[in-house]
Amino acid sequence: MDLKKLIDLDPEEVEKKLKKESGAYAFQSVLIKKNISRDELAIIQTHLYNLPGVMTDPTPRRSYLYGDFAAHIIGYLGEINEKELASGQYTENIPGDYIGKFGVEGKWQKELNGTKGEKYVEVDAAGRQLQVVSKESPVSGQNITLTIEKNLQASAEEMLRDKTGAIVAMDPSNGEILAMASAPSFDPNVFITGIDKTEWNRLTSGKDYPLQNRALSGQYPPGSVFKIVLALAGLEEGIITPEETTLCTGSYNFGNRDYRCWKAGGHGTVALHKALRESCDVYFYKLGRKLGIERIAYYARMCGLGEKTEIGLESEKPGLIPDNEWKLKKYGVSWQPGETISASIGQSFVLVTPLQAARLISVIFNGGKVYQPKIVKRVGDENNSDYSEPVLLRELDVDKKNLELIKNALTAVVNEQGGTGSSARLKEVTVAGKTGTAQVITLEKEKELEEASGLLDRHGDHAWFVGIAPAEDPKIAVAVIIEHGGHGGSAAAPYAKELIREYLDIEH
Repeated sequence: MDLKKLIDLDPEEVEKKLKKESGAYAFQSVLIKKNISRDELAIIQTHLYNLPGVMTDPTPRRSYLYGDFAAHIIGYLGEINEKELASGQYTENIPGDYIGKFGVEGKWQKELNGTKGEKYVEVDAAGRQLQVVSKESPVSGQNITLTIEKNLQASAEEMLRDKTGAIVAMDPSNGEILAMASAPSFDPNVFITGIDKTEWNRLTSGKDYPLQNRALSGQYPPGSVFKIVLALAGLEEGIITPEETTLCTGSYNFGNRDYRCWKAGGHGTVALHKALRESCDVYFYKLGRKLGIERIAYYARMCGLGEKTEIGLESEKPGLIPDNEWKLKKYGVSWQPGETISASIGQSFVLVTPLQAARLISVIFNGGKVYQPKIVKRVGDENNSDYSEPVLLRELDVDKKNLELIKNALTAVVNEQGGTGSSARLKEVTVAGKTGTAQVITLEKEKELEEASGLLDRHGDHAWFVGIAPAEDPKIAVAVIIEHGGHGGSAAAPYAKELIREYLDIEH
């Protein structure tokens, strides 16, 4: 009996597989169709005696019970391809096997893989199985325990439902990731059941790039969040003192251009504390001009920006902290002083990831310790300490008094009158933080788009907020970015507030 008359098969495809995979052994199994239906299984089993050499092998299949929950962290499985088989990295695998392709599934593939079982069978001349001669049971791979708090992760994902952006929550005392959400997301089950070209293109190159883990690989202008770095650099270099003031009239003239402050009427007389609390652009334009791009870049990199955090997931991007050397290499021209003005408020070429932003505020509040973020708490049993200890990459070589000044100002952002982050305030605990509104297009272009109905939403400013609590003894740091969300104080800060409330178990 011909199998293709019983179930739907492509004869040419089957012939190609048989020639390619049967190898030198006459009875080596070749997978010709996977994920058959219950009805197809019943038909084959009914006619099995008349199908010499045909076998069905019910095999447990990975099922992601919670669908798209934590999909960018967990990752997905996919069928091993020829290139991967030829690489020598997957010596335990054969054609038809599923391996981790992304996220924790990909990074810890070896540990999760386990060992295959073996079964020796006696067959007749027609290839029909007569009896099992011997059998060796498979050995499961190791369990992997994540640092993620399930309920916090679920809340972060719900906040991003129908939005585009990312949320990262981490323990500032050791770098453990408590939640890491990216939206839009995807259902990893589609890679198990089979995915067609149209769906693959939608996931990898669609308008919203659902496969992109924006928390790690989304590179955004940090906007006013970057003023934290400027404040530290200015204090350390002696460019400013806490008491020194400057006048903000609403704009700063440099060359033939006016650089505007977000507050049209200006902030008046401003010192460091007020400048951070109310996010005065003019104060930081002037500070950045005095510092210069090289010193700004030095302190930004010291704080962990412009480099991968080494969290261990393959999709991470480094962000970008520009300087003169980078500009020459990239564009063949020197860095211009006017570019420093824009970079001073987290615009120009400056790019950071949400994970880096969460670590930045952690570094300020944990005493200057730059930890390697961790997503895996344990591999295998509880006695395995390889992943349990924090990894301290470096400590900032700065005056702790300067960190205290910045901490006080960031606490004022949320808790003092005039602070831009007041929507993150909680009565029960002291929240500190910094808002940011990252411009995606020029103000001139924005005016054009405002006149064209429906176009501005796709080019609106990104909304940032980085927060930490309790400010006196930090337990959680949060970074939120909502793409084209508008102002960080209104669009991002409330989400950080609710995550902090949930993690610290504060009732409404």
